[in-house]
Amino acid sequence: MDIDKVVKELSQNEKKVLLTLEKLGGKASPKDVLENGEFRQEVEVMNAASWLQSKKLAKIEGSIKTVYSLGKEGKRFLEKNLPEKRALQLISNKNGKVSLKNLSDVLEKNEIPVAIGWLKRKGWANIKKVDGETVLEITDKGIESVEIESEDEKILKYLNKNPNTELDKDKNRMLLSRKHVIGEKEIISSSIILTEKGKEILQKGVEVKDEISQITSTVIKNGEWKRKNIRPYDIHAFAPAKYGGKAHPLVDLIHKIRQIFLEMGFQEVKGDFVESCFWNMDVLFIPQDHPAREMQDTLYCKNPSNFDIKEKDLIERIADVHENGGVTSSTGWNYNFSKDEGRRALLRTHTTVNTIRYLYNNPEPPSKIFSIGQVFRKENIDSTHLPEFYQIEGIVHEEDTNFRQLIGILKEFYKRMGFEQIRFRPAYFPYTEPSMEVDVLWNNEWMELGGSGIFRPEVTEPIGIKSPVLAWGLGLERLAMLRFGLADIRELYISDMDWLRKQSLI
Repeated sequence: MDIDKVVKELSQNEKKVLLTLEKLGGKASPKDVLENGEFRQEVEVMNAASWLQSKKLAKIEGSIKTVYSLGKEGKRFLEKNLPEKRALQLISNKNGKVSLKNLSDVLEKNEIPVAIGWLKRKGWANIKKVDGETVLEITDKGIESVEIESEDEKILKYLNKNPNTELDKDKNRMLLSRKHVIGEKEIISSSIILTEKGKEILQKGVEVKDEISQITSTVIKNGEWKRKNIRPYDIHAFAPAKYGGKAHPLVDLIHKIRQIFLEMGFQEVKGDFVESCFWNMDVLFIPQDHPAREMQDTLYCKNPSNFDIKEKDLIERIADVHENGGVTSSTGWNYNFSKDEGRRALLRTHTTVNTIRYLYNNPEPPSKIFSIGQVFRKENIDSTHLPEFYQIEGIVHEEDTNFRQLIGILKEFYKRMGFEQIRFRPAYFPYTEPSMEVDVLWNNEWMELGGSGIFRPEVTEPIGIKSPVLAWGLGLERLAMLRFGLADIRELYISDMDWLRKQSLI
């Protein structure tokens, strides 16, 4: 430890606390330091003591003590005496036996059951039936206690003279069990103690001088900095962290993904949360008896419950594709297509509904579009599932595009997201063929992040698309969990301020 450096960096208040502790024998309460040092308020003492503790020149020890004082009932008992003692004195005066109804001579109505209970508990009297009448009969212990001041009476008198004082809890246990007789509270006290390092600093010599601890414009203008010492600033000293306002990490991630796609030449499209089954599923060649349409997967709406599908010609073409394959080489699903089912309103289950509608309105290539939006499914909430989550959707519509181009686009996207090792696996999806799933290597484990493929002719041909369409749908929350090192998807939406503050801006 460089003692000279430490002494130079001490503030005036730190020096005063050290010198005052030395004067008081090396240990004192903040109040004693305040009274014996040149301080205006106790907060100055505690602030300086905290800095000394961080520098290991002093330590602060706290202790908790329980103190007692009289309550409103205790003050009344002190004035009138305890109900059981008044009852005991009455029994003694009545030759050691008294009827219960006679207790009203010395006790109020609400005090009688209290007095009887404590007479029995303290062993001062017994209750008996004599000639059909309930009487209290004094015991030997009661006879001894009539003229003797009980422990409870002593405590009441002591607390009256010495409020907020410590007591043996075992001795006042009975009084504590009685409402509003005595009250207890905890008082926290602390002591400031010199350490060996602090003593070493004092032996070196500590002097309180008028010095400059903060450079201001006034200090510079009036030349004060030339006449006084400037206290060195310890850049390694503890300082509380300061956090400025910033976007939520998930919002920040969405901005990054959007920027990547824009830089890759894509255009963003958006859509509505509430859609029809026709656009959400029928147009994508999802059969009307597909499990995804059932209530456990899809959230249907009550208001509106149905949509009027304006594209009448398209409805006929889609119905034809579902029933027998239409003009495509497919045989379809071989069932009777229901137009009423297509009109049902639902919360969109994917953002592919945005891209397919865009393709219908813009059938001529080329097109490179993406969408980032919330989708809704009736999922049970757990560490990896939410009923509302984000999907990253994209398509490329170009002449002569192929599967290799899809792999290249996804590789480039994930590389820009920071994933170096990526693999693709064959998969099945209702509206793409061929199809594949995308995995990335994270912490030596392969994690599946989304599905992709080329739109089937049953999807593209009915809406007037002749060229191949590459498509993918990726989960944002799963990507975010990997990026932020989270094990539970719910943590993304819990307002943990400490976690939010510590997230990097870059």
